[in-house]
Amino acid sequence: MAWQLETLDPVFVERARREGVDALGQPVRRLTAAGGEPFRDALRRARPGEALILASYSPFRQAGPYREYGPVFLAAGPQPEPLPGLSSLLRRAGGDGYLGDGVALRAYDDGQTMLEAALLPTREAEATLARWEARPEIAFAMLRFPAHGCYALRLNRSA
Repeated sequence: MAWQLETLDPVFVERARREGVDALGQPVRRLTAAGGEPFRDALRRARPGEALILASYSPFRQAGPYREYGPVFLAAGPQPEPLPGLSSLLRRAGGDGYLGDGVALRAYDDGQTMLEAALLPTREAEATLARWEARPEIAFAMLRFPAHGCYALRLNRSA
């Protein structure tokens, strides 16, 4: 696939962990995981009892009508586990998988204008992403959790 995974901006993660401030300059919330919260920095579900941070974040890089901030969970400390690959994330759907059974997929151009969106089973996202690869005007895609609409991860077109 011609997509490169992007989790959370490392500067944001470090600031949230060290200074306790999110992308909007607000204090973060430090919590204990009930279990199942999606860690956006590690692309996995939290285990019960893990320390986590809840903070506001925007995966967009420039101002515009589609730029939005929303809540994200991240681990309270660095994670030693390597990130899973995109194919692994998309194939490991279900209750314990990071993305779950369904996903909202959105395609954007270089100006961050949304070009297309789809709500589909996670296992079918790979086919949509493959189709989007043939469209040079699509610069990046975002996957979101459909029930809450929250940001899950960003996919940048590989060079």
